[in-house]
Amino acid sequence: MATMADVARHAGVSVATVSHVLNDTRVVRPATRQAVLVAIEVLGYTPNTLARSLVTARTRSIGLAVSAISNQYFTEILQGVEAGALEHGYSLLIADPHDDPEHERKVVQLLHERRVDGMIVAPSADPGALVAYLTRHDVPTVFLDRLLDTPADSSPRFDQVCAENAEPMTLLMDHLTSLGHRRIGLVTGRRGLSTTAERISGYRIGLASAGLPHDERLVVHGDSESEGAERATAALLALAAPPTALVTANNAMTIGALRALRERGLNVPDDVALCCFDDFAWADLFTPGLTAIAQPGKDIGTQAVRLLLDRLADPDRPARTVRLPCTFVHRESCGCAGRKHHTHAPQSGKGPVS
Repeated sequence: MATMADVARHAGVSVATVSHVLNDTRVVRPATRQAVLVAIEVLGYTPNTLARSLVTARTRSIGLAVSAISNQYFTEILQGVEAGALEHGYSLLIADPHDDPEHERKVVQLLHERRVDGMIVAPSADPGALVAYLTRHDVPTVFLDRLLDTPADSSPRFDQVCAENAEPMTLLMDHLTSLGHRRIGLVTGRRGLSTTAERISGYRIGLASAGLPHDERLVVHGDSESEGAERATAALLALAAPPTALVTANNAMTIGALRALRERGLNVPDDVALCCFDDFAWADLFTPGLTAIAQPGKDIGTQAVRLLLDRLADPDRPARTVRLPCTFVHRESCGCAGRKHHTHAPQSGKGPVS
């Protein structure tokens, strides 16, 4: 079995240089780095990860705790995290917290006990126990998609990355009101999530900008799931004055809303216009195609890895919150025939926030 010394001799470099290439601990000239990588390939050298972790106190592994991994949006985030991790020589240990606060704390504890170098977590609506554990054990952590509620007079304790939420939702509302809709229902997500609060805020801003009153009866919670959205949409349609347009706040709830409309024999967009937050792979296969906000799932995942690696390299750096722009995908479910184009949703102007 080839050793690091064998690789060094084959490449004509020192063992220390081979170590720097393997561990990314120092910048190595591209030609030298390539010679080391060629030697590794030719000799079939396999680094002893266990021995290396004993020396460096690092396992070069990342714990990822994300609920609803089967949801395409989170699958895209997972792909981004995996790509970012592999690019820097890290492996992933993955757990599904099932959006349950107690289970969330347990799976994060299990990942921590596996000696991961850091965590990437999409927190639940009640992350108190999770945050307490991570803080007590000083675990390098990045929160993604859902942000922690940070008091206005304090700085964030953890790095965070998510998509813009309020502004893209306002864009959907502006589009529907420009088409003449005055009663627009919102099927929103689980209470307590930052994504839910921000999308409701964007909905209300859209109403205000069109000079429309806010009717609490038109905002229903679908609990971020298809079944909950189906029940919530049915409640909207049962109103004495039902909405003429719907906005759904994630892709799973879009499916639930469509089921509720079908059960009542209503057609989109002839009877009810529909716009949704979250584009997904088959959204353009529906008839009509779904007008949607597309989130940058893969970019959120890769950005989370970058933030975590920056944290590992400099544990004392100030925490950062990064927001990424979304894209407006214009199809026909809003009532605009024959339209299909993509535009970036307007940003808040905040960009990355430190």
